[in-house]
Amino acid sequence: MEQDREPPGEYRIAELAEAAGISVRTVRFYRERRLLPPPRKVGRIAWYGPAHLARLRLIAELLERGHALGGIAELIGAGEDGRDVAELIGLQAALVAPWSDETPVHLGWDELRAAFGDQLTEANTAESLAQGFITLDPDGITHISRRLMDATVALVDEGVPLAAVLDVSRRASEYADAMADAFVALIRDHLLGALTHVQDLTPAEAARLTERIHRIRPLARAVNDAQFTLAMDRRARTEYGRLAGE
Repeated sequence: MEQDREPPGEYRIAELAEAAGISVRTVRFYRERRLLPPPRKVGRIAWYGPAHLARLRLIAELLERGHALGGIAELIGAGEDGRDVAELIGLQAALVAPWSDETPVHLGWDELRAAFGDQLTEANTAESLAQGFITLDPDGITHISRRLMDATVALVDEGVPLAAVLDVSRRASEYADAMADAFVALIRDHLLGALTHVQDLTPAEAARLTERIHRIRPLARAVNDAQFTLAMDRRARTEYGRLAGE
């Protein structure tokens, strides 16, 4: 009877699963994958403590952030080697955090027809879909960027055909991908170095690297903005010279 009594702050497997908001089967699966340390055995009864509940909540948080179970096992393994998992999670978050602060915008079909008129064709809609800027809804479309949508409408209002705007958009996107590739390579080669595994980092190194990545983000945006405006200066002068000569 003493063995059957629940120790303070400990759980049987069903109670642990309920506290973590998951199924007993999932708890057993995590144990099999060694994501969860073994319970304390008293006779035939397995007791789980606060550390097990904290581990399950950590796994749930990492899954919600988009981590795969293999990556979670790697991070947890690093923590069990005496290293701070939080620092490693912070580094991963810094590497994959969104760079854009764009807000999506929804437009109904009536609004689209008012903005684009007879240029709202199947071909232009298909091109927008292909570029990944819009998704179709039953009552209209959702554009991933209010700024890009506003700019498109303004250009069409100025007399630029929608097809021409979409053509420039496709080419600009390709150039933007090339710039992004250059900066990703810069970070990979000169900041991450030979890092191929989280086990290569100490928590202090992960924290320092996270800070550097946060500092580089605005620098990358500044360089891209400066390069574009300087290129526009060069091209505008060249084009004006050509037109003046003609």
